[in-house]
Amino acid sequence: MVRMFAAIGLGALVALAPLAAAAQSDGTAQPMQVAQATLPATSAHAGGGGSHRRHLRHSANTHKERARAGAEHMRQMHTAPATPKT
Repeated sequence: MVRMFAAIGLGALVALAPLAAAAQSDGTAQPMQVAQATLPATSAHAGGGGSHRRHLRHSANTHKERARAGAEHMRQMHTAPATPKT
């Protein structure tokens, strides 16, 4: 029975030690600071690419630009080249 009381006392000492340390602090009530990851101001996400909607807009614009460039290239290829004068 004495062992049981000793074990309970030791457990209470271990469990209540953080409370005793907090009671001995300087007494100012400051909330506990939790470390959080901060993202750079230039990006919306950790990947650095912005939002998903922005990615889709950029992808669509890129596809349109490539299609226009390809069509212009094909128009130039289909026109007959000027015959050189000799």
